Amino acid sequence: MKGKIADGEARDRLIIWIRRRMEEFGITAEALAASIQHDQDHPPLYRDARGNEWNGQGDMPDWMRAAKNAGVDPDFFRIESKLAPADVSVDAKAAVRPKDRRQLDLFS
Repeated sequence: MKGKIADGEARDRLIIWIRRRMEEFGITAEALAASIQHDQDHPPLYRDARGNEWNGQGDMPDWMRAAKNAGVDPDFFRIESKLAPADVSVDAKAAVRPKDRRQLDLFS
């Protein structure tokens, strides 16, 4: 989570709201934990400028299909792997650069 709720009362109200929505939709804590674990095990491989993501599993999402039908190479949307600077040599850094320089605006 990027930000923290400073007000303790606001945090408590948010927790109550989340619990009520979970009850409303029949979401259990176990199902939520399993979903989070699945997302961690299958991180997104593709992302567009609007933040839509796809992990490459299942049917291709509409945003990716539309781009592909328009002639955009799916690799344009591929997310670079995040390696620690100490683990990357100078030659390896050049190898992971996007092919298309326009992609730098989307993923920085």
